Amino acid sequence: MINRKNLVTRHNPRLTAFDPHSPLSVGNGEFVFTADATGLQSFGEIYDCKPTTGPHTGEFAENLPESEPESGRPNRAAMPLCTMANWGWHSTPFSADTPHIKKEEVGTKMYDTYGRQVPYYTSRANEEKYHWVRQNPHKYHLGRVGFVFLDENGGKLGHETITDINQELDLYTGILHSRYNANGTPCTVKTAVCANSDTIAVEAESTLIAGGQMQIVLEFPYPTHEISGAQWHGEERHTSTLGKLDNGYKIQRIIDEVKFDVVINGVDITVEQTASHTFVVKTAAAKLDLTVNFIPLGANCVRPILNFQQVQGECNSPLQSSTEKWQHYWENGGMISLEKSTDPRAHELERRIILSQYLTALQCGGSLPPAETGLTCNSWYGKFHLEMHYWHAAHFATFGRPEFLEKSLQWYLDIMPVAKKATEEQGYEGTRWPKMVDPSGQDSPSPIGPLLIWQQPHVLFYCEWMYKSNPTPATLEKYRPLVEETANFMASFAHYDGIRYNLGPPVIPAQENHAAVGGLNPTYELAYWSYGLRVAIRWYALMGLEYPQEWLHVKKHLAKPPINDGVYIAHENCPDTFENFNKDHPSMLMAYGVVGGDEIDEDIMNATLDRVLSDWNYPTMWGWDFGVMAMTATRLGRPEVAIDVLLKETEKNVYVTSGHNRQVLRSDLPLYLPGNGSLLLAVGMMAAGYADCTTKTPGFNIPGWEVEFENILPYSAEC
Repeated sequence: MINRKNLVTRHNPRLTAFDPHSPLSVGNGEFVFTADATGLQSFGEIYDCKPTTGPHTGEFAENLPESEPESGRPNRAAMPLCTMANWGWHSTPFSADTPHIKKEEVGTKMYDTYGRQVPYYTSRANEEKYHWVRQNPHKYHLGRVGFVFLDENGGKLGHETITDINQELDLYTGILHSRYNANGTPCTVKTAVCANSDTIAVEAESTLIAGGQMQIVLEFPYPTHEISGAQWHGEERHTSTLGKLDNGYKIQRIIDEVKFDVVINGVDITVEQTASHTFVVKTAAAKLDLTVNFIPLGANCVRPILNFQQVQGECNSPLQSSTEKWQHYWENGGMISLEKSTDPRAHELERRIILSQYLTALQCGGSLPPAETGLTCNSWYGKFHLEMHYWHAAHFATFGRPEFLEKSLQWYLDIMPVAKKATEEQGYEGTRWPKMVDPSGQDSPSPIGPLLIWQQPHVLFYCEWMYKSNPTPATLEKYRPLVEETANFMASFAHYDGIRYNLGPPVIPAQENHAAVGGLNPTYELAYWSYGLRVAIRWYALMGLEYPQEWLHVKKHLAKPPINDGVYIAHENCPDTFENFNKDHPSMLMAYGVVGGDEIDEDIMNATLDRVLSDWNYPTMWGWDFGVMAMTATRLGRPEVAIDVLLKETEKNVYVTSGHNRQVLRSDLPLYLPGNGSLLLAVGMMAAGYADCTTKTPGFNIPGWEVEFENILPYSAEC
C-alpha cells in the first residue's frame, strides 16, 4: 500500500526567492488565489506579464507583446498574481450607447459544403465588433489582497527588503506556509482557501503587525480581457464602498453590470478606505487572523463567519475545511508511486504527476470547463475551449475521481438550447458543440475555431465514463440527451457521396495549420467519429431503444483514415504532412493513442510514430502533445519511447517549481493546464494499461522503472 501522505508531501513545492515564473496557488476548484513569496499578493508588479518601468524591467519583465507569435527567443513572461472565480465574468461596454454586441452583428462567411452554403462565424469584415465579441465576456481579477511593509518612518518597503524566504505549499492540506524576514524582522504567514466558499483565510505573526508596520491592503482594479484580468487605472469606471457589519466589514463592488461583495472578518481588526479602491486592514494585536470572502450578487450572503483555524480545520466548523478537503482528495482516487524506480528521471516524473493532480483539482474540477490557464490568469480572455476540456478533465475518470469531471457536464445540458439553435442555423441536425465559449454557451468568432470538430465526440467519452462509474438506468437517462444530440449532429455532418461518408470540407483538423476549404477526412477525426457513433448505438441498446439507422450507416461507410508513403497523414488532401506541415499537433497519432480505433493498422501507426519522432518540429508542439505521443507509444508496446517523450527537454514540455506546464515560446501562456492533464492520462495508461492490454504496467515495463499504483482504471474509450 502506498503511503500517500509521504508520497504527496515529498513533492511540496518550495521557494526561497520571488519567482515570477512559478508563484504558488491555493483554491477549491471554483476559486483560486495566487500568491507571491510573502503569502499574499504584496508585490504584484514583479509578476507583471508586460513591460514595466523602474527597477524590475530588466530582471523580470517580458518585452514581447502579448500577441507575439511563436519565436526563437526564450520567453521570460511572468505569471500574474490573480484572484479568480468561476462566477467572475465581465463585459466592457462596446460604447456609451451600446453596451453589448451580439455575435450575429459580426457577420458570417459562407462555405460551400457539397453545393450547400453553410455560414460560419469566421468573418473579420467588421473588425471592431469581431474583437469585442471575442474578448467579451472575460474573466477578471476580483481584487488584490496583499501586505504592505513600512519602515520606522512609515515609508513603504520594496520587495528587496524581503529576505531569508522559505515558502512551502503543503499539498496534503492545501495550506501555503511562508516564512521570511521583512527588513530584518521575522514573519510567518499561513494562507488557505475554504473548501466550499470563495474565502481566503490568512494567519500572520510578526512583531511588525502590532506596530502597524505590516498591514493587509485590499485593492480593486477595473476588469480587462488581458492576461492579468486587471487594469489599475480608470478609477471612475467602477466603485468600491465600505460598510460596517455587526461582526466585520463589507466592501460593495459595482463594475458596469457586475456587482459583488467582499466581506472581511477578523480578530480585533479595523478596515479603513484610503483611496477610491484601496482598503487597509489594521490590528493592535500581535497576530493577524482574518478571512476575505468574495460573494457574487444573488449568492446567499448569510454564511458562517470564519477565522483561519476554521478554514484550516483545527476547530469545528460547519464548512468543510481546506485540510479535510485535500486529505480526502489525496487518500481517495488514483495514485502512482515511482519511488522504487532506479532510473534517475523517475523522481522528476513523479513530481510532475503529483503536482499535476493538485493543479488540475485546483483549477479544472469545477462547475465550468476551465480556460487553458484555469483560474490563475486569462488565456484567450478567460474563455474555455471545449476541445481542450478532454485534456483538462478526462484523467479524473481514469484516476477514480469521476465526480470532478461530472461537475462540468451539467453545463453542457444547460447550454444545449443555445448550441442547438446555432446548429440549426447551419442546417445540421442535433447539437454541434461550440469551441471557444463563455458560460452562456455562445461560440466566439474566429478564423479557425468554428471549423474544428474534434470536440464533438468528447462529450460521448465523458458520458461513457459517467456510466462506468455509475452503471445504472438513471445515468443512462440523465446523459441520454447529450448522447443523442451529439450523435445526431455527427451523422448529419458526415456527407455521403454515394460510396462513403466524408468529414469536410470545410473542416480544420485538430492540427490547426490547415485550410478549411481543403480539409478532407482528417485521420484522428475519422477514428473519433467512428468511436462516437459506436458509443451512441450501444447506449440505445443499453436503454432498450431502437437507435437511428443513419448512425449505423454512417459508421459502416465512413471514409478510412488516409495513408501516404506508409504513414498516416493529417488529412486526405495533405500528402506532404511530414515535409511541409510537420508542426503544431501530430494529431494523426491520436487516432490510436487516444481512440484506439479499430480502423488503425498498428504497423502503419508504428511507422507514423517514428516519422513524428524524427521529423516533427518540437518547438511548435503544445504541452498535451507529449502525452499523446506517450499514449500512442504505450499502445504500440514501446515504453522506452513513452517515457522519453514525457520527459523530453524541449520548450513546450517545461514544468516549473509549482508544477505548471509552461509554454516557453508563448508570451501569453506562462502556464498550460492541458499539458498537466495530458500527462496524467498518459501515466494512467502506462501504469494501469488499456482495454485488452495483456502487459502489466505497459508504459513502464523496462529496466530501471518500477511503478506502484492504486485505484487507476485501465484506459478505454468505451465501456
